[in-house]
Amino acid sequence: MKFNAFLNSISKIENIELPAQDSQFKMAPPFRHELINSFSKQMKTAKRAGVLAMFYPDIDYETKLILIHRKTYKGVHSAQIGFPGGKLEPEDFSLKETAIREAYEEIGVEKHKIEVLKQLTEVYIPPSNYFVQPFLGICNATPNFYKQDDEVEDILEVALQHFLDDKIVINSIVDTSYSKKVEVPAFKLNGHVVWGATAMMLSEIKDLLKQML
Repeated sequence: MKFNAFLNSISKIENIELPAQDSQFKMAPPFRHELINSFSKQMKTAKRAGVLAMFYPDIDYETKLILIHRKTYKGVHSAQIGFPGGKLEPEDFSLKETAIREAYEEIGVEKHKIEVLKQLTEVYIPPSNYFVQPFLGICNATPNFYKQDDEVEDILEVALQHFLDDKIVINSIVDTSYSKKVEVPAFKLNGHVVWGATAMMLSEIKDLLKQML
């Protein structure tokens, strides 16, 4: 889809009700409800993070969504696919500012070029004890991406039409923080299996866009 058509279609996004958890839970791992119940005490002191789902035009003016492939490290989100984003820092006035700042730090998109259109439904991540607040935004010009080498392995530019294709929804066997070889719902995007919290957020975004496009 051409970016100008995308912009025209999402111009009414502020007035669209969020699909919320009904949409997110379609892509939730089968053990999520049990985990949420077992983490009820930890959730009261959970940390906060903001992430950005950013759409933009490529050099052919086709609409793309940016995702990042995180570096392999000793942590629960090692080597996973996610959105640019990170934890709320003391200097951040809001989680929206966190998401914008992290997009600049991780993929090099200048802050003034990012326009946030809508706050989405937050997701709790038990392994790291974080509430993650996603935001949907746009960059009106083709970005010059510069990845943060110590945190980002690769930048994934996902075509909007690919993202909206229902054939990318799969079941995949993954290793989790709690169990080996668990079957989970996932998206197959640019050859990568995307599951867990990122898939849950993507599910809401996909359902939201399908109401407008």
